This record gives sequence, C-alpha cells and structure tokens, in this order.
Amino acid sequence: MIHKLTNHFFFALSIVLVLCAGMAILCVFGHWWWALVCMIVELFAIHWLYRICKQPVRKVAFLLDAIDNNDAAIHFYEENAVDDISQVNGMLNQIAKILYNTKQDVAQREKYYELILDFVDTGIVVLSPSGSVYQKNKAAMNLLGLSVFTHIRQLEKVSMPLMQMLESAHPNDKLQVQIDNERETVHLSLRVSGIKIKNEELRIVALSNINRELDEREMDAWIRLTRVLTHEIMNSLTPVTSISETLLTLPDVKSEEMKQGLETISTTSKGLINFVNSYRQLTRLPHPEPSLFDVKPFIERMIHLAVHQSLQDNVTIGITQIDKDLMLFADEQLVGQVVTNLLNNAIQAIGNQHDGAIEIKAYCDEDESVIIEICNNGPKISSEVANQMFIPFFTTKEEGCGVGLSISKQIMRLSGGTLTLLPYTDKTPLTTFVLKFN
Repeated sequence: MIHKLTNHFFFALSIVLVLCAGMAILCVFGHWWWALVCMIVELFAIHWLYRICKQPVRKVAFLLDAIDNNDAAIHFYEENAVDDISQVNGMLNQIAKILYNTKQDVAQREKYYELILDFVDTGIVVLSPSGSVYQKNKAAMNLLGLSVFTHIRQLEKVSMPLMQMLESAHPNDKLQVQIDNERETVHLSLRVSGIKIKNEELRIVALSNINRELDEREMDAWIRLTRVLTHEIMNSLTPVTSISETLLTLPDVKSEEMKQGLETISTTSKGLINFVNSYRQLTRLPHPEPSLFDVKPFIERMIHLAVHQSLQDNVTIGITQIDKDLMLFADEQLVGQVVTNLLNNAIQAIGNQHDGAIEIKAYCDEDESVIIEICNNGPKISSEVANQMFIPFFTTKEEGCGVGLSISKQIMRLSGGTLTLLPYTDKTPLTTFVLKFN
C-alpha cells in the first residue's frame, strides 16, 4: 500500500521533471506555443503531485483533530479494498478506532481512580507549583468546608494559616494546623509528597482530621493520672478512717475534745473517700452493650425525666427536629446518662433566667451518622471555659466535682462517637452540644 503511494509520487515527479526539460528545449528552439502548452500541463502535474503529498497529511490532521474533540463518528470512505486510497482510508479508520478506544480507556481509568479517592476518608489535594488544584476528593472538600476548590487562595476564607502553610510546604513535610468552622474546631494533620509529571513538580497533600486521636490521647492520659491519684489517696485515707473509728469505740476516750477531734477526722475522711469515689467513675465505666432502639421515644423519656427532676418552672424543653423512624445502635442506658447530664447542665446554666429554653434535634447527616443536638439559650460560655470544660476535675460550679462532662465524653468515646461543643456564630448563638454516633 505504501509502496503504491510511493510509486505514484515518483511517477508524478518524473512527469514534472520531463515537462520542465521539454519546456526548456522548446524555449531554446523558439517554439513558444508548445512551451506554453508544456507549462500548463506541468502546472497540472505539479498540482497532482501536491495532492498526492498533501492528502494523507490532511487526513491525519483531520483524524487527530476529531480524536482530540472526542468525535467517535470519524470515518474515511472505503469504496474498494484493492484501491490504494481506500486501503489508506481503512488504515486511518483502524488507527482512529485504536486511538479512540485508548482515550476512552484512559478516561475510564481516571474516573475509576477518582471514585476510589472519593471513598477514602483521608483528604487528598494535588497542587501545582502556582497553587492551582489539579485534583481533590470529597473528603478534602468536607474537611475544608468548600464546595468549589480550584486554587489555594480560596483557603483565605477557611484559614489563613492553612493557606500559608500549604503555600510554603515541601515534599516530605509533616505539619499540623487548627481550623474553625461552623460545626467544630478541627485539628488537621498534613503530609506532603512530591511527584514530577510532564516536567512539572506537583505536590500531593494528605489531610486527616486528628480530633478523635487527640481526644483519645488526652482522655487516656487523664484516666491514667486519675487512676494513680485515686489509688494513692484511697490507700492513705482508708487507714485514717479505720483508725479514727476504732479509737472512738475505745472506753479510754473520755475527753469530749478528743472525741470531737476523732469524729472530725472520721467525717472528713469519709467525705474525702466519697469525693475520690466520684472520680473513680471516670476510670470504671462499664463496657457498652449496644442494641438498636428508636430515638424519638428515647428523647421523650429523657425530657420527661429532666422535667420531673428539675424544680424550675422557667425552663421549657422541646423537640424542634427529629427524623422519622430514626434508629440508633448504641447502649441506651449509657447514652441516656449522657443526655440526662447535658439536660441537667443546661437547666443549671439557665438558672433563674426568664423564658429559658432547651431545644433538641435528632437527625441523620449525609455520612449516615446519627446526630443529637442539645441547645440552650443560657449565658454564653467563654472561649477559655469552652477549651477546658471536658477536662476532668475542671468545673465552674461551686459544688461541682468536674467529672460529669468528662464521663459523658468518655461514654461517647467508648460508644464509637464524639461529644463536642459547637462554636458560637451569628446563625447559632445558642450553647449547643452535639452527640455524633458514627
């Protein structure tokens, strides 16, 4: 086939050369009319030669342009399988089919890898040297709270430190940053890798929410500390209580002053023992025994119990939103302990405030996690208190022991969920605690 095209090319070239030579000879002998005829024939021969050379190039260019525009309808006419032009057209059609199938295969593979990335919990962002975003997955968009992410400068609205950190990050860097959104404060871990594609240095950034890991480490540290402290205190207080009670029963103790002293020691020791036992709850929580239960009647029972226990008539508790047939797989008794504690705290926070209100929402989010929100319109919690309120032994109440919220957070942790306090915003000026069951 290629051999035939070559023969046609050299045949046309030979005719052009012969005509050039003939025209030169005719001009020498003065046969101008015949020379003019030779020139006209030569022009036709040159045009033929041009078409022989140009036609395949035009077809190839047309073919590549069609493939670049995803035109699968490209097809060159094949009239006769023996004719060389038809055979060339057949070859071009075959090449078009191969290239189109290859391009489709590459597109399907890219889509396949994108779907895999979207199922990964870790956020993935691919950045160019100029800061353009070449690729990102759903996890990254959710972590950053963005619906559109095409350039790193868009992170100015999310977190300026995060944007500056990504701008200066280099491959193999391991970084951490804190960002605040409407739902919570998120601690992000960043790992940067580098890759070179088509002479362009790209950075692949892996984003991970490490809130849960930090909470678990902090809670484990407090549990170990509490276990050691309560053990040492109990070892010291128990003999004191026992000895003081024994001395009170002896007949030799006749002095009234001595009796009062021993009774004071005994009473104080028992009080300290009861105080320490309250902290031991943090380290001796029962293992959850989850079961499936209906959320709506559960919330209604919790509200009835809180109203019955509270003596305040100025507080109303109501359900503002609850998904129909919402079910939760967890330990109902332990979750009830958390909800009761949050409701009691909300009632105490409202105090004697007029028109006190507590609102409860229960729904399933886009990740199919069950969310229970408990809001109250009590006094705003300062940022300093909010940062410490889940720490064991921390309390703002005169008679509080500082373990209620810590135990609640530990219960949620053992249940595979989280307990957080939402930051205040113009849209949500209420104090809102969120129980999230993954």
